[in-house]
Amino acid sequence: MIDRQLLSILRAALTESPAVALLGPRQVGKTTLAMALSAECPSIYLDLESRQDQAKLAEPEQYLAEHADKLVILDEIQRVPDLFQSLRGLIDSGRRNGKRYGRFLLLGSASIDLLKQSSESLAGRIRHLELAPIHAGEAGTERQDALWLRGGFPESLLAPTDAASLRWRLDFIRTYLERDVPMLGPRIPAETLRRLWTMLAHHQGGLLNAAAFARALAVDGKTVASYLDLLVDLLLVRRLPPWHSNAGKRLVKSPKVYVRDTGLVHALLGIDNREALLSHPVAGASFETLAIESLIAAAPAGTAANFYRTAVGAEIDLVLTVPGRKPWAIEVKRSLAPKLERGFHHACMDIEPEKRWVVYGGSETWPIAADVFAVSLPTLCGKLSAMGDEAGR
Repeated sequence: MIDRQLLSILRAALTESPAVALLGPRQVGKTTLAMALSAECPSIYLDLESRQDQAKLAEPEQYLAEHADKLVILDEIQRVPDLFQSLRGLIDSGRRNGKRYGRFLLLGSASIDLLKQSSESLAGRIRHLELAPIHAGEAGTERQDALWLRGGFPESLLAPTDAASLRWRLDFIRTYLERDVPMLGPRIPAETLRRLWTMLAHHQGGLLNAAAFARALAVDGKTVASYLDLLVDLLLVRRLPPWHSNAGKRLVKSPKVYVRDTGLVHALLGIDNREALLSHPVAGASFETLAIESLIAAAPAGTAANFYRTAVGAEIDLVLTVPGRKPWAIEVKRSLAPKLERGFHHACMDIEPEKRWVVYGGSETWPIAADVFAVSLPTLCGKLSAMGDEAGR
């Protein structure tokens, strides 16, 4: 089992809040993480996709009150949205009786609806955490190549062969399109959504141009926006917003769009092995995705993530702003001998970062220019994780 950085954060959150919502796409390891936590304290687990477990909650106040001395883990909580009102009453009752923290751990696969439901019903009573796929700091140096090719979903990363991993990812995509998406609301044609998902993979790391996608799909721009919102809601796609604090520059205003897991990118594009990946035009953007998603996942809670680009070409791939600190400027280069372009230096003059890093494909840390260091992805993930540990103490 790969140790997950979020476990200690989740453990701490349950000592400070009566309820914690753990969000993440399906099969990312939420239940495994919850089971590891349940082994440390008295707990009860209910899978709300199970009719038997749903039946136990026919009278939720009565059933859950009987387990007030345990951590109650409710998996796929978005399936029973009416439960939030009951949890509110139980939390308030527990507070009056001295049971203030660590009551409920809620696991969910879709973020917007769950956040809205829980925020409205459990305001001031719940903390939200997101579990991303395994990142470079968690996978270890020996799994970095596999992580890039297969992505960070545990079943895919740890599959016995590349072929088995690809079959798992193709099944994962099919399940989302044919089962999970129809359950979330209005009927969306699975083939249209697959085409958009595949187009996003081809466009990996590019600026969002909804009009171009709409023309290619023969739908209107609002429909593309709603489909994209759904993929973002399912935590499968990221819209990385542009940096906007420097009002004196003509800055790019469109977000960049990424399919968040590189393994899904490669499955959508039919890339089945490392040699095929290295020769594919998406290789550079795919490595950039791995770096960006790993660094965001490793960063302390509350860290803002942006990119920086001006109309004249000054650019930084990732700007991370940890609360209370100046930003870090991070450029991503897959090469073992990375070279910085003039635009990076001009961009750094604009935002005046605290640190300047170049994430590259090697393993050593060395100065590449004045105040700029080349660093491996796992090393920089470790530095960000350490900042989070310091903030938590």
